[in-house]
Amino acid sequence: MSARTRCVIVALCLSAMQSNLNAAEPAVHLVTLDPGHFHAGLVQKFMYPQVSPVVNVYAPAGSDLQEHLARIDGFNKRAENPTHWEEKVYTGPDFLERMVRDKAGNVVVLAGNNAHKTEYIDQSIKAGFNVLADKPMAITPEGFELLRKDFELAAKKKVLLYDIMTERFEIVSIIERELARMPELFGILEKGTLSDPAVVMESVHHFYKEVAGKALIRPAWFYDSRQQGESVPDVGTHLVDLVQWECFPNETLNWKKDIKVHDARHWPTKLTLEQFKRSTGQDNYPDFLKKDVGSDGKLNVIANGEVNYAIRGVHARVSALWNYEAPAGAKDTHHSVLRGTKARLMIKQGPEEKYSPILYVENTSKSSPAEFEKGLRDGVAKLCGQWPGLEVKYAGSRWQIVIPEKYSVGHETHFSQLTENFLKYLAQGNMPGWEVPNMLAKYYTTTEAYRLSQGK
Repeated sequence: MSARTRCVIVALCLSAMQSNLNAAEPAVHLVTLDPGHFHAGLVQKFMYPQVSPVVNVYAPAGSDLQEHLARIDGFNKRAENPTHWEEKVYTGPDFLERMVRDKAGNVVVLAGNNAHKTEYIDQSIKAGFNVLADKPMAITPEGFELLRKDFELAAKKKVLLYDIMTERFEIVSIIERELARMPELFGILEKGTLSDPAVVMESVHHFYKEVAGKALIRPAWFYDSRQQGESVPDVGTHLVDLVQWECFPNETLNWKKDIKVHDARHWPTKLTLEQFKRSTGQDNYPDFLKKDVGSDGKLNVIANGEVNYAIRGVHARVSALWNYEAPAGAKDTHHSVLRGTKARLMIKQGPEEKYSPILYVENTSKSSPAEFEKGLRDGVAKLCGQWPGLEVKYAGSRWQIVIPEKYSVGHETHFSQLTENFLKYLAQGNMPGWEVPNMLAKYYTTTEAYRLSQGK
């Protein structure tokens, strides 16, 4: 073998080794910006092979940051399936400018004070980051206008802007969606009316609860609707998303043409100072909340809201409610109704269901109960190809879809499922064509509801 041949072989080997090293290097580097909500931590509850374990955090010093770092540390130290994240933290007053200047990653994770979130999205997109943002991405009509421009800029810069819609991974909602896609069983979605909508979605959340096995300490600003966002623009985002995702699956919506918001209202949940202390760890109401304290000494949190709107002519009602603490054995709950011309689909989660979400199907067709049940069983049998073990059980005047427990993985696990989905979109360099238009339709609906609830 000549010296020249040996040099060529060595060069090829070195090139192959370098390619292997490059292939093994994680493609995604996370940057966490001002994490003030526990959802920021839940994105990191598990590791992902394509994501670097080093995460750069830019935030103001304070309890919000410390709570976030403690949550990540807990994931790293847990006995079962521990993570190995390495958090590199910058806490200077110029944390946002420093993040933009450092460009220490390619994906910004946002979950915190919603008064700042749309501006954070705007600065991140302008700097060329991909953004994975907790809901809501906008809480006012002004925020929606900025968000709309940021989606246009993201497309030009070829980066992704995506929000965290974990409810799409809840198995009862998935099966409800699939049954609604069977015209032989469900028929077609009714139009309904303003007073009797064809689609109803309601959620009940609780200020005091446990997350990752520990009592959740909420920041005081969480109780200020000017910072957290009012009910419909905040958690109502999930419900509006489910209306779109279940009733118009994989269809592209136009926020200017397809959405008509009719009316909206809001009202407070009252918290005692003792409840506020227990939830936040703070002994007194901060100055920015004092104007919301009534003569009875209770804090009025604008935490409940309802909106009536039409989407492609289908009337829908969304209600998002907050109580202080769930009854014994209960948790955050979700209720829904989808009215088809042949069947009504309902998710209930009350005491009768032992506070677990249960999917029911009612016969609204002209078929006999026996004929309808056969069609329902045939439809569920088709779904068993993807979700083995689904069953149908007669429950009085309706039927229950029995879903094996193994599919109910829980809210916290949904964050990893969504993150994996987002990472897939990143690898592809794009998302399904309907995602961005439907995010715009969603945030137009919620921010228009906010405007109407203010009497504007």
